[in-house]
Amino acid sequence: QFTLAESGGGLVQSGGSLRLSCEASGFTFGDYEIGWFRQAPGKDREGVSCVSSGRGTTNYADSVKGRFTISRDNAKKTVYLQMNSLNPEDTGVYFCAARGTSRAWCALLRSDYDYWGQGTQVTVSS
Repeated sequence: QFTLAESGGGLVQSGGSLRLSCEASGFTFGDYEIGWFRQAPGKDREGVSCVSSGRGTTNYADSVKGRFTISRDNAKKTVYLQMNSLNPEDTGVYFCAARGTSRAWCALLRSDYDYWGQGTQVTVSS
């Protein structure tokens, strides 16, 4: 069974850090591009960061560049999102998603991804 399970969310003060994890099972993890998306109340789901299959090329939304770092550990079938210098605008439910592809890059387009986790809540207080 194809599953993605996010963890690591929580409540943090502005300026703090969190590390999210996305653990996968039921598929050949290394063949899949993984993306992180977030959805704030009343807003559309937006792409935050992604990492390609193969060489692990990364991509970031402008709003998180220099603050967030994505990484993948294929042996553990896990992708991490290290989030530093958090601010209240980072609040939302964070989802990881997967797309089976051999392309050497990744995109932050929601429609590109086929499989989704249930999400983990991140709340940043001011």
